[in-house]
Amino acid sequence: MNSEPLSNDQVEKALLLMSGWELDEEDNKLRCELEFPDFRAAMAFLTRFAFECEDLDHHAEIFNVYSTIRLALTTHDAGDKITEKDLQLARRVCELISAG
Repeated sequence: MNSEPLSNDQVEKALLLMSGWELDEEDNKLRCELEFPDFRAAMAFLTRFAFECEDLDHHAEIFNVYSTIRLALTTHDAGDKITEKDLQLARRVCELISAG
């Protein structure tokens, strides 16, 4: 997968198709916040998410308190810039959420 940094315009265009994600221009990261019915549901999501991360050999910043999960994506190999790898993982998050 390409590890070339994307422009903010490229990222913003891709985010139009991904509900819940936003570009944090200050930190140059993709961010989303997810709410689940309870802690168990949040942990179940994180377990599924871990497999997606491993599949892409990409690991997110994860913050969890009870039923709230916040994710931040950036590619370390690209100098902590957003790449197609980050967008791919964000798309997989959208798929996991859609699948329930």
